[in-house]
Amino acid sequence: MEAILILGFGLVVVLIVVFICVGMIKNFSGAIERRQESLFNMLSSQQDSIRNTISAGLSIQEERFKTFAVENEQKLDQIRKTVSSGLSDIRTDNNKKLDEMREIVDEKLQDSVSRSFRAVNERLEQVYKGLGEMQSLAAGVGDLKRVLTNVKTRGILGEIQLGAILEEIFAPEQYETNCRVKPDSREAVEYAVKIPSAEDDSFVYLPIDSKFPGDTYEKLLDAYDTGSKEAVDAAAKELIARIKAEAKDIRDKYIAPPYTTEFAVLFLPFEGLYCEAVNRGLVEELQRRYRVNIAGPSTMAAFLNSLQMGFRTVAIQKRSSEVWEVLGAVKTEFEKFDTVLESARNRIRQADDDLERLVGTRSNAIRRKLRSVTALSSDSAENLLGDSYEN
Repeated sequence: MEAILILGFGLVVVLIVVFICVGMIKNFSGAIERRQESLFNMLSSQQDSIRNTISAGLSIQEERFKTFAVENEQKLDQIRKTVSSGLSDIRTDNNKKLDEMREIVDEKLQDSVSRSFRAVNERLEQVYKGLGEMQSLAAGVGDLKRVLTNVKTRGILGEIQLGAILEEIFAPEQYETNCRVKPDSREAVEYAVKIPSAEDDSFVYLPIDSKFPGDTYEKLLDAYDTGSKEAVDAAAKELIARIKAEAKDIRDKYIAPPYTTEFAVLFLPFEGLYCEAVNRGLVEELQRRYRVNIAGPSTMAAFLNSLQMGFRTVAIQKRSSEVWEVLGAVKTEFEKFDTVLESARNRIRQADDDLERLVGTRSNAIRRKLRSVTALSSDSAENLLGDSYEN
């Protein structure tokens, strides 16, 4: 029975606890619902506030954007006006500069055209003058051609040209004109160069003769103009024979060792004539058969210059012994001079030692003696010594 009562009491207690828990759960659920409702209201109010804030911000941004767009439009309008004004100024300035440049170009063009016309006129005048001079020159050439047809005149021309070359290179005492190189002969060569001896003051002659076979050379030139090989060969053969005859004549008349050198020189006064002789192989043949060298104006100058250098070498060799004697005398005098100079240096050294003793020892002794003497002022010393002090 007691167990039943205890069990019933326990059941009652459990029911009471259950009822209490159910009440608490209901109260907690109500509180949660109220809390949820409060949170929902709070969130709703916050969302409204945020929405209002965002709307206000968007409105402000929209107003700012509108203001910015208006300002940009105004600035763009101002920039457009400024650029348009600047372009207009640039266009105006460019037009002015183009007008100035056009005027300058027109002036320079007119000036240049005027100068060109003047230059062309001057050139035409010079051409006219040159044509006149050419006509005069052509007449002079005709006169020269008529002169050269004379054999004697051609010889004189070659002789004058050879004399001019010799006069330019040699001193007057180094050659002779119209010289008789053979003692017993009446034949006189046009020019003879004096070749000095290396041993003494004697010399031998180098005969130089000028030849100008102008008629045969002119025939050769005419043959070249015709273009005929036969005519050229015939004229060249005649010219070769003429030059060989002249070389033989020079050998027979003017080469006479020991009074002359063992060879002579044949001078051809025109380079074209000399080139023909060289091209025809006459240089070696004339040297071998007649002991005669041929030379043109340019080669003659080179040959004479080489002779002049040889003369200077011979003169130096002659003077070399005198130079050595002078150097020996200078060496002897220099040894004497060295002895005298050493003696003078010893005397100067002795005088320097004497001055050192005088300035050093004696000056110190005098200073020691004068230490007890009171020095006077400059004015007192000047009044006392007077003129001697000033001197």
